[in-house]
Amino acid sequence: MAKKTAHVSETPATQWLRAHRIAFTEHPYDYVDHGGTAESARQLGVDEHAVVKTLVMQDQDARPLIILMHGDRQVSTKNLARQIGAKKVEPCKPEVAQRHSGYLVGGTSPFGLRKAMPVYVESSILALERLWINGGRRGFLVSLVPSVLTEVLGAQPVQAADPASAG
Repeated sequence: MAKKTAHVSETPATQWLRAHRIAFTEHPYDYVDHGGTAESARQLGVDEHAVVKTLVMQDQDARPLIILMHGDRQVSTKNLARQIGAKKVEPCKPEVAQRHSGYLVGGTSPFGLRKAMPVYVESSILALERLWINGGRRGFLVSLVPSVLTEVLGAQPVQAADPASAG
């Protein structure tokens, strides 16, 4: 008898990907509170550097934005602010991030956002062969080619990784 794969119901992210005819694969895993990208990478057997986190931040005027970062790197908010022409960038509080994105923190995807906002991507992510990124629910990643981020999503490349967080 064939092994039954876990069925994952549609999310706004998977609906968006299908509507834009993006090829992707689904990767459910057992969500662990505060496990982050290290936990999903371990369970899925992929390099944490290829697992991309979706972070909701805001500028000095509380305008929201998304930054996509390698799972094993931290964002330098100073570098990000400088590159996007903001005075300051800081993470949104979880409830504010949820209101902007429509997703629970830990399940935020850059696809199918509730509110249109600028999306920035760490430029080295675009050099990956494939990436794993949240599919719109805790415990659910999708894998796709990085070009989708700039060519379809419209993400702007930046160099915002904190040099001190390099592995």
